[in-house]
Amino acid sequence: EVMHAFLDIIGTHNKTYNALVNCIPAQESLKQAKLLDQNPNLFKGGLLRGIPQAPKDLFPLKGFKTTMGSVVFENKQTNQDAVIFSRIRRQGAIFIGRSNSPEFGLGCHTYNSVFGTTHNAIRPELSAGGSSGGAAVAVALGMLPVADGTDMMGSLRTPAAFNGIYGFRPTPGLIPSGAQNKMVKPPLSVAGPIARNVPDLALMFAIMADFPQSLPFKPLPTESNFVDPLKADLKNKRIAWMGTLNEHLQIEPGISDQCIQALEVLKQSGCVIEEHVPEFDYHSLWSSWTTLRSFLFYKAYFEVLGHRENFSLIKPEAQWEFKRGANISNTQLKSALQIHSKWVCTLNKTFKNFNYLALPATQVYPFAASQHWPKHIGVTPMDTYHRWMEIVVPASMAGLPTICLPVGNTNLGKGTGLQIMGPSNSDLAVLQLGYTYNQKTGDYKQ
Repeated sequence: EVMHAFLDIIGTHNKTYNALVNCIPAQESLKQAKLLDQNPNLFKGGLLRGIPQAPKDLFPLKGFKTTMGSVVFENKQTNQDAVIFSRIRRQGAIFIGRSNSPEFGLGCHTYNSVFGTTHNAIRPELSAGGSSGGAAVAVALGMLPVADGTDMMGSLRTPAAFNGIYGFRPTPGLIPSGAQNKMVKPPLSVAGPIARNVPDLALMFAIMADFPQSLPFKPLPTESNFVDPLKADLKNKRIAWMGTLNEHLQIEPGISDQCIQALEVLKQSGCVIEEHVPEFDYHSLWSSWTTLRSFLFYKAYFEVLGHRENFSLIKPEAQWEFKRGANISNTQLKSALQIHSKWVCTLNKTFKNFNYLALPATQVYPFAASQHWPKHIGVTPMDTYHRWMEIVVPASMAGLPTICLPVGNTNLGKGTGLQIMGPSNSDLAVLQLGYTYNQKTGDYKQ
C-alpha cells in the first residue's frame, strides 16, 4: 500500500517536474514491496523498511546506472553501492530510481543533457536549485518522504531553499562522501539529508552517518529517538547575523529582510541576535575557494576528461573548471590552503562569543528554469557561473554543520532559506535550533 501510494504521486508529478530519473518499472517496485510483506523478518526493524528511495545520481548504486548527469557516463552501470547507499539499503529501503543532478554536480541549477531539467516544486517554470534539485523536488512534492543529497557549494542548501523544505550539511567525516584529494582537509564536499521537517531530517542523517556514538539517535523507530533529542532550551543562545558580509555580497532585494524575520522566530524562543561579521578578506576567501574547487575537480576527473573526445562532450562550465584546475600551480594551491586555515581559525575565535552564525541561504530567488545561471544580481554582473552562490562558501570552507531553514513565499516564487551554522561537530545543536524553528513555523505543506 505504501509503494502504491508513492508510485501514484510519482505518476502524477514526475513527468512535469522531472525529479526522478532512471526509474525501474512500477511492477518491479511493487514486487520488492510484496516480498517484504511476505517476509516480515526481512530487514526487520529497518527505519526505511519498504520506503522508496532514489539516491542522487552522483555516487554508485548497485543495479543502476550512475551517469553523473553526463553523456560521458550515460551508459555506466554500477555493480556496487556507495557506503551511504549501503547504509540506506540496510534499513530496508526499496531503490526505485535516481534523483536528477546537474552534470558532475556542478552549478546550483539541476539540468543536464542526459535527462533534462528538474523544475521547481511550487513554480515549475522556475529553477529547482541544485545540485540536489531532483531530491529536493521529490521530497517537496511527496514523491519521496526523505532523500539523500550532497553539498560542496550549497547543493543541499540551495534546492531546499528554492523548494521550501529543510536541508542539512553535516560536519565533514560523519558521512562518507566519496573520494577527495587528501591535500585538502577537511573535505569541501559532504553528503547529507533533505526532508520536510527536522525529525525526518535527523532520522535520515542518522542513517547516513550510521548512528555514531557522538549523536544521541538510535536505530529504533520511536519518538524518543528522533524527537526528544531535538528538544533544547535556546535561552541566551547567541546568533551572529552576518548579513551581506559588510556589503561584500550582492543579494536580491527582500531576501535579507525575510531572513531577519525568520531570526525573530528564534529570538522569541530565547536566542540573542546580534549583527556581527568576522573580520576577514572575503575576496581572498573567494579566490581560495575557487582555486581549491577547480583543483579538486581536475584531480577527480583528469583520467576521464583528459581525453579530447570526452572533454568536448561536457558543458562549458565543467570545461572551465577542468582547464582551470589543470593550470593551478603548487604555489597557488599552497596559498589557497593557507587562506583556508586562516578562515577556520577566524571562525573558531568567533565561536568563542557566539553559538551560531547566520546567513541567507541564497543570493537570488528561484530564476527561470530555462536559464543556466543568473548572469546578474541587480546591475552587478556575475563573473563566473557560480559567483551567485558565493554566500554558501563560508560554511563549506570551514566545514561547519549547517541547516537551511525555509523562509520566504515559495508560492510567489520568492522561496529562499536561512543558513544556521554551528562549530565543527555541533551537528546536534544545529538540528536542535532547526527543530525549534520547525515547531514554531510548522511543517512544509504543499
